[in-house]
Amino acid sequence: MPQTVDVSNLYISYYGKEVIKNVSFSLQTGKLVGILGPNGAGKSTLMKAMLNLIPRDGGEVTLGGQPLTSMRKKIAYVPQRSNIDWDFPIIVKDTVLLGTFPTLGLLRWPKKRDREWALECLRKVGMEQFMHNQIGELSGGQQQRVFLARALAQKAEYFFLDEPFVGIDVASETVIIDILKSLRDEGKTVFVVHHDLSKVESYFDDLILMDKELIGCGPVDDVFRPELMQEAYQIPFPMLGKLGVGM
Repeated sequence: MPQTVDVSNLYISYYGKEVIKNVSFSLQTGKLVGILGPNGAGKSTLMKAMLNLIPRDGGEVTLGGQPLTSMRKKIAYVPQRSNIDWDFPIIVKDTVLLGTFPTLGLLRWPKKRDREWALECLRKVGMEQFMHNQIGELSGGQQQRVFLARALAQKAEYFFLDEPFVGIDVASETVIIDILKSLRDEGKTVFVVHHDLSKVESYFDDLILMDKELIGCGPVDDVFRPELMQEAYQIPFPMLGKLGVGM
């Protein structure tokens, strides 16, 4: 049987206010999955909760039938750019090299082959010419490419990206989505918190649609429908057409 990513009865609250309520879903691995919903819907919270980056009030998450604790080295996470300290004094090639650390083992330092692999990951995202730049000197799109290269350097099986396309140039977005599709084609599983509804059908295989609760989950054609999108976004049917949702 195909492996799955399973979330069961997930509850999250901040200061006593419930932000995710009883979310459960099961999706096959090897898919490119978009997480959609209006502002404040809990999209980023869901991703962080799936990775145990924030405490849960309840719920379980398994990846390929395995608990998260046993899958840490197989997971790569790219946070929102707004959550990264771009003034930190580190250059591009060393940022990507950090992606090799989870597989090195305790008290081991990167060797020549690890540095060569980090450089190859930079080449994949088209950023090798910036390897000696400080990360704070780069544009938003360039920064996002570097952090994707760091994720690639981990040789992960599961990739989680939180709003990777916000505030970046078209060329960088094209590079990033092409790489994510390539990862999917290699059998990797990719989750992306996303906001641009006009590109949903061309970017993703499956969708998770939520507004604090789960509204829809499954193949794009099953979820990206006017009645479900209206339930999530509270937008009248005519406006949904302008946002790229089929009528």
